[in-house]
Amino acid sequence: MDRTQVVIVGSGFGALAAAKKLGKAGTPFVLISETTEHLFQPLLYQVATGVLSPGEIAPSIRAILSKYPSGDVRLGRVVDVDPDKREVVYEAGGIRNTLGYDSLIAATGARQAYFGHDEFAEVTYALKTVADADRLRRQIVRCFEEAHTTADPERRRDLLHFIVIGAGPTGVELAGQIKELAGRYFEKSLRDITAEDVTVTLVEGAEETLPVFGGKLSKYTQDSLERAGVEVVLGTMVTDIDEHGATLSSPGNGFDKRLTAETIIWSAGIQANDFAAVLAERTGCETGRGGRLLVDEDLTVGRYDDIYAIGDMASLNNLPAQSPFAMQGGRHVAAIINGKRAAGTPFTYRDKGSMAIINRFRAITRVGKIELTGVLAWFLWLAVHLVYLVGFRNRYVAVMSWCGSFLGHRRPHFHYAQEIEPAESNELDRAA
Repeated sequence: MDRTQVVIVGSGFGALAAAKKLGKAGTPFVLISETTEHLFQPLLYQVATGVLSPGEIAPSIRAILSKYPSGDVRLGRVVDVDPDKREVVYEAGGIRNTLGYDSLIAATGARQAYFGHDEFAEVTYALKTVADADRLRRQIVRCFEEAHTTADPERRRDLLHFIVIGAGPTGVELAGQIKELAGRYFEKSLRDITAEDVTVTLVEGAEETLPVFGGKLSKYTQDSLERAGVEVVLGTMVTDIDEHGATLSSPGNGFDKRLTAETIIWSAGIQANDFAAVLAERTGCETGRGGRLLVDEDLTVGRYDDIYAIGDMASLNNLPAQSPFAMQGGRHVAAIINGKRAAGTPFTYRDKGSMAIINRFRAITRVGKIELTGVLAWFLWLAVHLVYLVGFRNRYVAVMSWCGSFLGHRRPHFHYAQEIEPAESNELDRAA
């Protein structure tokens, strides 16, 4: 049986932070990932709205870790673990493989949560993967193109109505960008469509946008969105969704309302990926909201001090499911494995601040007691995200794309090629 000192499951921020620290110490490790790339998830909305290309936010994992001789990257999906034997089972190319370990780091992230309405996934657009972003980008282009040619005013209205559910960072960023996209891009290229023709409705169950910030930053976010033309609906739940719209309910205000739209984007909540449930069952670890593992203070899982869970799949002291928690967790775990910290050392989270972009030249930032808004916060957001982009070329291309999109009126990564359905493609082949 194959064996290594450390097995890392996942390829997100936490997994790479751990892998780099292990690699620098020369500790042998195998990183198993379902994808070949490391996804910079906070910028997915820019792929969906044509600002960046997938390649700019999803560099190769092997390229990132190639300078660490002690590391090995394998493409596969981990399906089981035996904590007593210290073995993981992963599928690759249709074949099941067993890999032994001394320490296991689970960092498989999270997926979209639908709060008991999994059927909503079939009629909404999520934004958790590159495929999600590409699908949403194609949908946005299709809606504007069909609105440009249709003679039916009701269909045109629905094509140009975008409903975004969830006013967290992703929802706010998408709502602001779609509205900006209408005025700064499509209005210039499709002469019969103006920004006023495009309706963006942002729906949030809480009583404020970006609830994690609260106070004046949430108020500034709401005001900025509304000034940009986004309709913000707070204290309202979504009770039903179909292919043509959503039903909203606000018990406090005593109303039920039906909104029709061709595009409904779901960005409300997360739940741990499937491997978290496997770990919970095998280790006896309890789970919390969204199936996230309730890890111990040192980020170990259940009854085992050689298995760690980090990032979005883990829950500890209500810390935010964001990249800083994942990266700091990855470095903490790697330091213990490398012998730089004593086994059982509690994880200490260092809050380096939070930020969110709203639209062009508007963002919010909180660092300790310091709160920033507007242009300064926007440039700070760009600078921080540029630092965390992996690879010089990625940073250079991102800057060029940002200049073209935010300073100019271009969206360099929209593609207008008409998609051909498989059935239609077969008919064309037969005709040829």
